[in-house]
Amino acid sequence: MSGFEERSVEQARELVRSSIDRPSAARVYDYILGGGHNYSVDREFARKQLDVFPDIRLAMTTNRQFLGRAVRFAVAAGIRQFIDIGSGLPSAGNVHEIADQADPDRSCRVVYIDNEPIAHAHARILLADNADAQRHLALDADFFDREGLWSRIVDSGYIDPAEPVCLLAVALLHFMSPEAEPRQTLAYYADQLAPGSMLALSHVTNDELPDDAAAEAVRNYASTANPVYFRTRDEITGLFGDWPLVDPGVVWAPLWHADPDFEAASSQQSDPARSKMLAGLARKPERG
Repeated sequence: MSGFEERSVEQARELVRSSIDRPSAARVYDYILGGGHNYSVDREFARKQLDVFPDIRLAMTTNRQFLGRAVRFAVAAGIRQFIDIGSGLPSAGNVHEIADQADPDRSCRVVYIDNEPIAHAHARILLADNADAQRHLALDADFFDREGLWSRIVDSGYIDPAEPVCLLAVALLHFMSPEAEPRQTLAYYADQLAPGSMLALSHVTNDELPDDAAAEAVRNYASTANPVYFRTRDEITGLFGDWPLVDPGVVWAPLWHADPDFEAASSQQSDPARSKMLAGLARKPERG
């Protein structure tokens, strides 16, 4: 199987070169996390957001750490298939590297999905350099495509729909407007997954935390291709549908299975609400 048939490396590089006149949300995220796959236009936008809302770095960092803990939790539970929707740039702390570190047999398969052409182009380049084309695939696709996207995932041969999958919707749904009804689309994918599958998601919130600085940062993102929408704790919990939540439920991201062996989280735990990020993981019940 080839994970990179849709766009050649050179086509991807050309697309990246043509995009450096405006900020990319994926590259802004990469810059704030300390990555190297960003340009001056991304760094300038990021610095403006940090001036307005310094905790945005904490929010993004704790979100990335939650992703790592969720992947390790799924591997420890026996899951070897991952679908990362809205994956952005698979650079530092990406799913396939974390999964391979947690799985001594290096048998985990990962499908990355993003509909932002620039993010997908970067993913194409990065995965070509450090991934296993037999197990790791990047798709240029839209979350809202439902049947079309699911067919492409299954037809690729990377994911066996009869076996459990960990579906990752990490820092994704806060880019979806209420009018787009992302809950219904997420429920469609959940219905396709085998019993024993997991859903991990994180989402920004202003619930319990009215914050003018955070609101201004959200307004700034409205000028990009990726506007942000707050949801309440109850709304975020509702995104899991009727799947039982793994303890401790939907909590501030730094508190979800916090592991001092993987990060220095003491300051985040002392005031975890600063992350503005709620996170949780649920597991699909076995039949019967």
